Amino acid sequence: MLAACAGHSSPSAAGDGSVLLPSFDKNLMITATLPQNTIGEELPTEGLGTIDDSFWSATLGGFTQSSFSQALGFSPGTKITLMNISKNITHTLDYVKKIKGPPAKFPANPNLPISAHGNGVFGKGFASGPISPGKSVTIKLSKARTYLFGCAFHYGEGMHDVIVIKPNATPGPEATPPA
Repeated sequence: MLAACAGHSSPSAAGDGSVLLPSFDKNLMITATLPQNTIGEELPTEGLGTIDDSFWSATLGGFTQSSFSQALGFSPGTKITLMNISKNITHTLDYVKKIKGPPAKFPANPNLPISAHGNGVFGKGFASGPISPGKSVTIKLSKARTYLFGCAFHYGEGMHDVIVIKPNATPGPEATPPA
């Protein structure tokens, strides 16, 4: 794909049929992004990293709308796809609590259910149930509110986040890739 985008693909000087790619600026980074209205989830250590979000005064990790961990933002009524992008670990997305705004004070040990609850509508008592690697579920975001949520299996490993549901809400800044 890069060779096609570069507008040329000539055999290498070595004559082995390999393709020479154009030189790129050392600051150029190519990343894959998720489709619109999709949340990707995996352990922060698997690749999403964590972000010390100064607006929320909290460390967020394990959930993203694009490439790396970030606070999430959607308009009310949006149907989102929650996709487990982990290669071999099952995850959940569970309601933790509703908040009025920053700071995001995550409880130390919330009682998060493993089985699905909430009929696919996010809010108090919602739990996605286990989502196997590569699988997804659809969730409706009905009420304009701000919530804390997390993975029932990995909450203690930093897999918890903030979702803002309000008109024209957008995701927050992203983490950097983990070392």
